[in-house]
Amino acid sequence: MLFDLQSRGRRTAVKIVYLGLAVLIGGGLVLFGVGTGTGGGGLLDIFNNDTQDTSSLISNSEKRAQRAVRLNPQDAAAWAELARARYLRAGQGDNFNETEGTFTAQGQRQLRSAEQAWERYLALRPARPDANVARLMAQAYAALNDPAGAADALEIVTEEDPSSAAFSQLATYAYYARQDRKGDLAAAKAVELAPDAQKRAVRVQLERTKRDILEQQMQDAVANGQATTP
Repeated sequence: MLFDLQSRGRRTAVKIVYLGLAVLIGGGLVLFGVGTGTGGGGLLDIFNNDTQDTSSLISNSEKRAQRAVRLNPQDAAAWAELARARYLRAGQGDNFNETEGTFTAQGQRQLRSAEQAWERYLALRPARPDANVARLMAQAYAALNDPAGAADALEIVTEEDPSSAAFSQLATYAYYARQDRKGDLAAAKAVELAPDAQKRAVRVQLERTKRDILEQQMQDAVANGQATTP
């Protein structure tokens, strides 16, 4: 799978995907406590607070969410807040290697805990899943080498943000996950939603993305076959 970071080429490809996802996130509303309904605690509070450090604020947010789900396991908003807090904590201190821009093994474990909270949230079938937290979870799934999970999260994002950029990201992750039909549908929607002057460029870029991913997957399959041949 292309998301295995074994070669320089794969690492470069994944960095490109991360960059695109960062652009999609834009102003970072996912970090600002929007849409979870748990009464604040977003990252905006961190920037506006001169007395507490980022780590302690994230920890407090996580503790509040943990307390809320213990008191009421059916509190979907609290599970979403817990997923977000755990994701943010995965980017703190020894959990994240800033030089390489990657999560450490410890950070990966924290991402897994965020994934668990997110899955509990979705299991409660919220009427309108939180697209802000879904953006974060798309990054989490990507870091966990799970492009299918990233694509699922981005489907939620496109419901609130039906933009060419969002559908382009969904198409990219779907192709990585070998979900070609989903990728083709998302790519077509990305072209449709693009400004007229950019439609051709978007179509060409997504066609190239699909081709490059397919070629890399074929190379991986050949390499794996050679590796297992006596």
